[in-house]
Amino acid sequence: MLDHDALEFAKLAERLQAAPTPTATAEDIVGYVRDQLDADHASITLIRRGGRLDTIAPTGPLAVELDRLQYSLHEGPCYDSAWHSQTLTSTDLADDNRWPRWAGKVVAVGVSSILAVELNSVEDRRIGAINTYWARPRKFTTDDIAFANIFARHAALALAESMEEAGLNVALDTRKLIGQAQGILMERYALDEARAFEVLRRYSQHHNLKLRDVAAQLTASRTLPSSKNSAPGC
Repeated sequence: MLDHDALEFAKLAERLQAAPTPTATAEDIVGYVRDQLDADHASITLIRRGGRLDTIAPTGPLAVELDRLQYSLHEGPCYDSAWHSQTLTSTDLADDNRWPRWAGKVVAVGVSSILAVELNSVEDRRIGAINTYWARPRKFTTDDIAFANIFARHAALALAESMEEAGLNVALDTRKLIGQAQGILMERYALDEARAFEVLRRYSQHHNLKLRDVAAQLTASRTLPSSKNSAPGC
């Protein structure tokens, strides 16, 4: 029986929150749940912008393929768990009719059981799912399900916080980079701040480049690729 008290989960939450990046957080989540449930393969499905599903922190190539098949077929326990906020199990996929196309393919490569548990943020926003796979048929106890659900709650909070922090850091770095690029243009061509930003924006549109990439290129090389010794047009 899995016996996790409040203190143990509190320590686990601290460990997850201490991970330096979202990738490290996800890897800690996958490694922990795999060890606790003695699973053969595991991964996390993330819901990206535009509704795209993506696998992160897989334990190996097979976990990636098991997930990918669900995304391409639009069926499977991890697919359903991520989109519908459900905890789903299958003791023997060979006798499970809920996902016939997907199950037939994964049984053929040696996977028999699965547990998929949803990841929801504190605002109950769907983040994705934790996916655990077994090579042999496995019976799931009420303790297994209880542990998976409690752990997933802690995991979701830690992963959501890590992703939000990473996004804020990227945004701050981007603003700093654009400011540096503006400063170069302002000094070199006697432009004001607004006009320097307009140069970067127009260059970005004309060359189909992200504004951040234009700013990074300018700060690194001190020139725009097409610029000459005269001021760029606005």
